Amino acid sequence: MTRSLQAVAYRRPSVLESSADGRRLGLETSHGATPAGAVDHPRFFAGFLTSPRPASAGLLAVADVAAARYYQPQLRASLDPVVTGNGDRLRFESFSGCGGVYARLDVLQAGLDGGEVGHGTTNVDVNNPLREALSRIGADDPLHLRVGPEELAVTTLDGPVVEKKVPLPDRWLRGFAEAQVIATGFDLRAELDAGEAVRFLRSLPRGGGRGGAAAPRWVVPSGRTLRPTTRAVPGAVCLPGPERLAALQRVLRHATSLRVYGPAVAQGAAATSSAWEVVLPGMRLTLTLSPDAARGFSGEGGVLDALATDEAAADAELLSVLLAWEPRIDVADLAAASGLSAERVRAALVRLGTSGRVGYDTAEAAYFHRELPYDAERVERHNPRLRSARTLVSAGAVALDGAIATVTAEDGHVHRVRDEAGVLTCSCLWWAKYRGGRGPCKHALAVRMMRRGSAEAQGTVRFDGGAR
Repeated sequence: MTRSLQAVAYRRPSVLESSADGRRLGLETSHGATPAGAVDHPRFFAGFLTSPRPASAGLLAVADVAAARYYQPQLRASLDPVVTGNGDRLRFESFSGCGGVYARLDVLQAGLDGGEVGHGTTNVDVNNPLREALSRIGADDPLHLRVGPEELAVTTLDGPVVEKKVPLPDRWLRGFAEAQVIATGFDLRAELDAGEAVRFLRSLPRGGGRGGAAAPRWVVPSGRTLRPTTRAVPGAVCLPGPERLAALQRVLRHATSLRVYGPAVAQGAAATSSAWEVVLPGMRLTLTLSPDAARGFSGEGGVLDALATDEAAADAELLSVLLAWEPRIDVADLAAASGLSAERVRAALVRLGTSGRVGYDTAEAAYFHRELPYDAERVERHNPRLRSARTLVSAGAVALDGAIATVTAEDGHVHRVRDEAGVLTCSCLWWAKYRGGRGPCKHALAVRMMRRGSAEAQGTVRFDGGAR
């Protein structure tokens, strides 16, 4: 497993302080991206939170996920949450150490008061003393929020005084990208009012996640609530590893409703991902779960087709200069501005998602612009299936013959890839096991590269990025 050390540096620790006019929450930022370029410690907001206790609980929930491993929890890891200023809102994101849970707190315009929201993305420091202080926020305490350094700190401090270095595996980065792509296939499946939301979430088991894969759980809308069922039925939503929703417990007392998102499922379908959104005063907290606690997002393969095309790569570069930290990316507007079709814009957005440059908001069914403060482009370089497919193409192992192609694997086995109404099926064990449920196999990817006439297929670029 490829990994690197992610270094983050802050001018000082984030802190919650008392003052004459209430409490002041200072979230310190690291190196980040802004419209003006890279900035060491960008400043995104200074004003008040209109709902201090829900906001504090939501921030703690995001930090909980960043510090958690829901599968093999003894291998703990933590990365500081990511914050994005989108001009009209602040978004706080995190991803679990096991790669199976994505969390995001959207503090909307109604949740902020008294200050303009900037544009950009960076990490924010959430340390243990801050967590303890946030957990004691009172209902009537005015809470001033600052995201970024004090204005005077820019000139009075010489450099970073808080440094952190944490492991950053490639699969963690791939998972962060896959979670966004998978969410684009979700629709709203159920909505519960506050009372039913609390009742349902408090009824879920708290333990689990330490052993192997468990049988998937399903819920189906029934009146004003959700009813558990042991199998997939039309209209059902998968609840894989219900103990992974534990972070939502922090905000239940403030919930106004619970919304559940997922893909359409057929009778007897395999486990799928789902998203669980608690609506709070002026904000939303969303957890997106991978199909199984033992199965992170990194192996889902939803981005591989987009990564295999040169057209999407060029389109993504074009679109990247048109993005401006929009809270909601309009595909039609981008198509008009770029001269691309809506289909090509969507493919390019998937490509941008793999390098952390866009996220996806299920509540608004739209992408949003952000720039993850990680070397996320290595996701493409090190994706094992994509790398293997490029190797097969470079070795001349792919032979095209109409709707059927043959691929000679490294061990000499010949696999047949068929085009069935635009879906590539394969005779390999990967296809037999997953039937496309975790993206294309390396043989199908190699065939798609050949058919699209990409640079990889022509042998002009090596799979490791060097010139041939």
